[in-house]
Amino acid sequence: MEDRIAYATLDHAIPASGPQGIVRRTLAWNKEAMTCHFLLEKGAVIPMHRHSAVQSGYVIRGKAKFMRGNGESFIGEAGTSYVFDPDEEHGVEVFEESEIIEFFTPARPEYR
Repeated sequence: MEDRIAYATLDHAIPASGPQGIVRRTLAWNKEAMTCHFLLEKGAVIPMHRHSAVQSGYVIRGKAKFMRGNGESFIGEAGTSYVFDPDEEHGVEVFEESEIIEFFTPARPEYR
């Protein structure tokens, strides 16, 4: 297995399905950081979860509710950016077909 992908284009990235209605394409990555592109269908849900990576993102288009384990939530629409700390519980409910770019630090091995 490679230890990094230093350059990637969206049209050549291999799609991977996650929860129903979610398609992820992993783009460039090394052991310290990773960039992923997500397409989320209206009605899709990413259940509350946590992981050791910092997760930051940017909503390109669409509308979704981002939830934190402490009960806080916010609506993400085009132009919204966000960050979840390591091991911070979080999840998403998708209100409109959405497109999101996310960054993980360190890279998530299961997304390589």
